[in-house]
Amino acid sequence: MTKLEKVLYTAKAHTTGGRDGASKTDDGRLDVTLSSPGTSGTGTNPEQLFAAGYSACFIGAMKAVAGKMKVALPADLSIDAEVDLGPIPNAYGIAARLNVSLPGMDKAAAQALVDAAHQVCPYSNATRGNIDVTITLV
Repeated sequence: MTKLEKVLYTAKAHTTGGRDGASKTDDGRLDVTLSSPGTSGTGTNPEQLFAAGYSACFIGAMKAVAGKMKVALPADLSIDAEVDLGPIPNAYGIAARLNVSLPGMDKAAAQALVDAAHQVCPYSNATRGNIDVTITLV
């Protein structure tokens, strides 16, 4: 297990009711109703939150890597993230797919950037070897 050298930030959330409850951060910036996937509830679910978090974090990693590589990122870069929920032996698991769009970038340069970002992204590092993650340059 890799230990943090220094804590840069700590997110804090209070959740009640599980998948059919609510979650709110201590600073009030996030206040969401939760609903189980596939139900008629009006809230989001943990898989959607994970997809949003991973894709946002990965874009941040691409920006950091691009700066070090002295590569300009397209203004309209985007990621379509998909997170699957399903059974694994004796439990449940998730799998993630990130479809990265870097319009106008040279394909080889874009792939090098995506590969480098995957090495530094905190979500990628947390999931590596734990869940199936596929990152595709589209």
